Amino acid sequence: MPKNLQDTTTLHNGVKMPWFGLGVFKVKEGSEVVDSVKAALKHGYKSIDTAAVYKNEEGVGQALKEAGVAREELFITTKVWNSDQGYESTLQAFETSMGKLGLDYLDLYLIHWPVAGKYKETWKALEKLYKDGRVRAIGVSNFHIHHLKDLMADAEIKPMVNQVEYHPHLAQTELLEFCKAEGIQMEAWSPLKQGVLLTEPTIVEIAKKHDKSPAQIILRWDLQNGVVTIPKSIKEHRIIENADIFDFELSSEDMGRLNSLNKDDRIGADPDNFDF
Repeated sequence: MPKNLQDTTTLHNGVKMPWFGLGVFKVKEGSEVVDSVKAALKHGYKSIDTAAVYKNEEGVGQALKEAGVAREELFITTKVWNSDQGYESTLQAFETSMGKLGLDYLDLYLIHWPVAGKYKETWKALEKLYKDGRVRAIGVSNFHIHHLKDLMADAEIKPMVNQVEYHPHLAQTELLEFCKAEGIQMEAWSPLKQGVLLTEPTIVEIAKKHDKSPAQIILRWDLQNGVVTIPKSIKEHRIIENADIFDFELSSEDMGRLNSLNKDDRIGADPDNFDF
C-alpha cells in the first residue's frame, strides 16, 4: 500500500505513476485552475490530470511554470478529445495540447472515449508519440473490456492505463480484474461521484469510526483496491484533506461493506452509449 502522497505504482513499461493526483475536470480556465493546481503542488501533489476538452490546459501550464517544481518530479496527464480522433488529427491535437501546457514531453496521454471506428487509428498515433519519446506512457479512458480486447488485438503496445468512472456505486469488478490480469493500471475519475456519495450512510458510519471524512474513506478504498485516484477540488483545505489518507487503513470488513454498495450506477455516460 502507498505510504504517502508521493508513492507510485509502476506501469507495465517501468514508468512510475503517483497513486494520487489532482483532477481538473470542470475547473475554470484562468485563476481558478491556476490556484487549484498551485495549491496541490504546494501541498505535495505531483500528479495533475487534465484534458483538451476541459479547456484549461493553458492554466495548468501556467501553474506548473509558476509553482517551480522540477519537471521530472511531475506527472502530467492530458487526453485527446473525440472530435480530434484519427491518426493525423491526434498528432496535431497532441501538439496543440503541448503548446498550451508549455511542456516538451508528457507523462501520460489518453484516448478520452472509445469513438467507434476511430480509436484504433488514434492508438497508432499514441504509439508513434510514445516511440518518439514525446510521451512516457499511453493509455485509454472509459474503455470497457470489449474495447480493450478490440484495441489490443491490433496494438503493438498495450495500454498502460485505463481511466474510468469508479466509485462505490460503480465498482467495475470485472473490469478491474481484467485490467489487473493484463497489467493495465486502472484509474478512477469522479471517485466521489461528484459528491453524491458523501452522505451515503455506510460511508458516513465508517468515516466516524476512523475519525476521517467520507471523502477520505472513499479515496482510501480506491487505493486499497489498487486503483489510482484523482479527486478534483478547487478549495485548498479540501485539496489537503483529500490527500490525508495515508495514516489509516480500512479493515477487510470495511472494504467488504464498501464493496457491497455497488449498484452499477453511473453519473457519467456509458462508454457503449455516448453521443459526443
